[in-house]
Amino acid sequence: MAEKKYDVLALGELLIDFTENAVSSQGNPMFEANPGGAPCNVLAMLNKLGKKTSFMGKVGRDQFGVMLKSVLEELGIGTEALYMDEEVRTTLAFVHTAEDGDRDFAFYRNPGADMMLDVSEVREDLIRDTRIFHFGTLSMTHAGVREATKKGLRIARENGIIVSFDPNLRPPLWKSLDEAKEQIVFGLGQCDILKISDDEVLFVSGCATVEEGVNWIREHYGNIRLLLATMGKAGSYAFYGSQKVMAAPFLNPATIETTGAGDTFCACILNYVLEHGLDGLTKEDLKAMLTFANGASSLITTRRGALKVMPERAEVEAYIAGR
Repeated sequence: MAEKKYDVLALGELLIDFTENAVSSQGNPMFEANPGGAPCNVLAMLNKLGKKTSFMGKVGRDQFGVMLKSVLEELGIGTEALYMDEEVRTTLAFVHTAEDGDRDFAFYRNPGADMMLDVSEVREDLIRDTRIFHFGTLSMTHAGVREATKKGLRIARENGIIVSFDPNLRPPLWKSLDEAKEQIVFGLGQCDILKISDDEVLFVSGCATVEEGVNWIREHYGNIRLLLATMGKAGSYAFYGSQKVMAAPFLNPATIETTGAGDTFCACILNYVLEHGLDGLTKEDLKAMLTFANGASSLITTRRGALKVMPERAEVEAYIAGR
């Protein structure tokens, strides 16, 4: 790949995840304000792996927006295209964690600042100067930010930039699931790399099994060169050309919550592509890619939040070696 200023530029949401952390003396749940948002979680892990990243999106000019910008700067994530809305507040998400670590989300986003990114604010110069352009569907839920996302994609495609897509479906944020499906389908047609969960495979394909769903996606979207399917406690799969590779999960009894696990996994996949390219990957390559990604995503489930607590490369390698 040609030398660029950034390895990965992500467009999308940057928000506060309020995660349950304790119970007060009165028996009320206490929430911790964790910086979050799937695209920036991906960037944070990539930075831990030594990559150069930048973020394109919008927060409110309020205490949370100021905090989020400061965190990105602290982590070394580029903020040239992080805008601050003067009128709309930073988006908030309250995360309820079940006993097994799974989550339910309640969003305060009607509107939220991340929805307010405008077409005119999409920085063509930054997109042209990155190796991978990454996006999800939270920047596709409303018309204005949807057009901004599509402009970013057009610029990336026209300039031969690798496009990475993680649907990251959050049903409460959509007017209807039909609209969500329509935008996921659009994203499938734009990407070179797809990271998708088992539930999302079934949702978008309408198939009865994940295997049938993956086959449906690959049959209809030949542009996807590398497809990664995450299966939760069942591990993950990589589909590349005629090859299908599975890697077992690293189940951890110290798991607290799964926030950021998929984003951590996605970052590790992108890191592998940055270091090895997208051409000529072998089964051994795919296995190594998945194993590292599974290990890193397992580690993040033992921590609250994600963006500020991503593991180091050596930490992931030691964790895998010790299992």
